[in-house]
Amino acid sequence: MCGRYASFRDAQDIADDLAIAEIADDARLLPPSWNVAPTDPVRIVVERPRRIDGKNTGEITRSLRVARWGLVPSWAKDPGVGARMINARSETLLSKSAFARPLAVRRCLLPADGYYEWRKLPLPEGAPARAKVPKQAYWIHPAGGRVAALAGLYEFWRDPARADDDPDRWLVSATVVTTAASDGLERIHDRMPVILPAGSWDAWLDPAVGAEEAMAIVGGPHVGMDTRPVEAAVGSVRNNRPTLIERDPAPLDPDVVSLGA
Repeated sequence: MCGRYASFRDAQDIADDLAIAEIADDARLLPPSWNVAPTDPVRIVVERPRRIDGKNTGEITRSLRVARWGLVPSWAKDPGVGARMINARSETLLSKSAFARPLAVRRCLLPADGYYEWRKLPLPEGAPARAKVPKQAYWIHPAGGRVAALAGLYEFWRDPARADDDPDRWLVSATVVTTAASDGLERIHDRMPVILPAGSWDAWLDPAVGAEEAMAIVGGPHVGMDTRPVEAAVGSVRNNRPTLIERDPAPLDPDVVSLGA
């Protein structure tokens, strides 16, 4: 799964990298984070018609907006279900009702600088069988500081407790699409987020592209990643600082997974 990531580059830099035409005010003002956690506000890239006279009838425009991490289906009774839908398994995108509709018409990219994963380590010799399994945290990121465009889905949920004229009556939420880990990352964890290469961004965001075509994109080329062990501090949501992505000088992992540089 993908349960923590980092997104700390400036909104305008994201816009330049992903050819974004509009940046929503809340997306521009969202502070950098080195420890994005479920239910946090996150930036998403979408292509939707411009609103004219209150209706989505204008030209399709690529924009940077804010959503809550953890998809809340439109039919959900309350938004709490989103905390359990931070990831959408690629193998069940077409069969799960929470994901099938967004896959067809509401796909997005979640711009990130990288993500974290934890590798389970063997118990020390002599440890009791029920001892806590030690883990090594890893920072996984594209080479050269490039943006990681995580494939995602987004959805709108209408809060029935709010009035029709309440600007907060709609909740926008998003989930990260995941797949079986490959290219050496399976040594760390059996799942990884789908990180799309630049050549796939246009088709993934295009609302005219259907669900079956979108599935082909998910199964297509992914971005190669570099890895480095980092300290355990990232495991706490209270910690949010640039040093979280620095190399652990004394990793617990006796067989450090080093991919890339």
